[in-house]
Amino acid sequence: MVTLLAIGTFLMSTTEFVIAGLLPNMAADLSASVSQAGLLITAFAVGMIVGAPTISIVTTRMPSRLTLVLSLVTFAVGHVVAAVSPDFGVVLVARVITAVATGAYLSVAAVVATSAAGPVNASRAMGVMMSGMGIAIVAGVPLGSFVGQAIGWRGIFWALSGLAIVAAAIIGAMAPNERAREVVTMRSQLGILRESRLWLVLAATALVSGGFLAAYSYISPLLTDRTGLTDVVVPLVLVGFGVGAFVGTGVAGRFGDRSPLATYFAIAGGSSIVLLLLIPLSGLAMPTVVLVVLLGFTGMGVTAIATPLAVRFGHSGPSLAAALTVSAFNVGIAAGTWLAGLALESSLGLVGPSVVGLAMAVLGIVPLLVLALMRATRVSAEPEDLPVAAALDVDHELIA
Repeated sequence: MVTLLAIGTFLMSTTEFVIAGLLPNMAADLSASVSQAGLLITAFAVGMIVGAPTISIVTTRMPSRLTLVLSLVTFAVGHVVAAVSPDFGVVLVARVITAVATGAYLSVAAVVATSAAGPVNASRAMGVMMSGMGIAIVAGVPLGSFVGQAIGWRGIFWALSGLAIVAAAIIGAMAPNERAREVVTMRSQLGILRESRLWLVLAATALVSGGFLAAYSYISPLLTDRTGLTDVVVPLVLVGFGVGAFVGTGVAGRFGDRSPLATYFAIAGGSSIVLLLLIPLSGLAMPTVVLVVLLGFTGMGVTAIATPLAVRFGHSGPSLAAALTVSAFNVGIAAGTWLAGLALESSLGLVGPSVVGLAMAVLGIVPLLVLALMRATRVSAEPEDLPVAAALDVDHELIA
């Protein structure tokens, strides 16, 4: 089941990242400037930030399988609308719709994956599910950019739409019927907003993920203009980043089940060290290539550990907790890439994004320290939450 969910994660991640390589073509085709076309990325992030928790609340009583299928169908429809429209405004709205569907899918899939695996293997299950993101970075995004250059961006959108329908059919046919979700009331869902430990996890997630993605978003100019690599070599280095990300999610998931907070510390600390080394060593080819791969390995581990922790701290509203984690990722992406862009234009130049990434990753350690001081890895269930915990197989004993 978790492997099936990874297929959807692959599609969602591909559409989020591949568009960066298609922006010039899309701008020309839609009679817009490249900077205007960049709003398609911003709109997607906003749709994810707002849409994930909103849809989670709306679909509280809806069966998980139905929510996953409807999310994939909506994802497909959004791509079809964009593919057939000559108007930039319509494409922009379609991207928002696609982002809302993506947020809904990822948040519900996270709960399904962790519930199906049980509390002992929750982080490992998230690692498998989020490996779809690593595969998208390794294969989906480079292949999509290459094919998009050959047949146009509309062809890629049609392909993603078709694959989403196939994934919806497979998940609809093979996903098991989950136990009833009626016990998760609207009051229970919204009640998690008072949980300070959840907000600390979300803060760490936004800062750490935003940190490594701030550097990654502008890694190409760093590799060519500072490191001195040719344009031909850069895609290979980015594939190395994807391989590191794929392996990192699996490793984080494996260790995260035993010691989630310690694993999160390792992710934040590892990312900080890599970004710190990247600033002075980015003028040397071999160290830079190694550091880029390590950046994927350390940074992408957040995807495997953050959601299980958020779901456990927000155990009375697991779907909303997972949705808020999706939002936190995208808040980090939006803030990190914006600040990195400003730093790139400043006196820091090409190392500016790495400096921003380092600052964010180090700040991300602060909420983790607070969680450690609170001994937050011991989660005790309140009496009124026990039915919810039983329905979702959430263990509220010792996590780490």
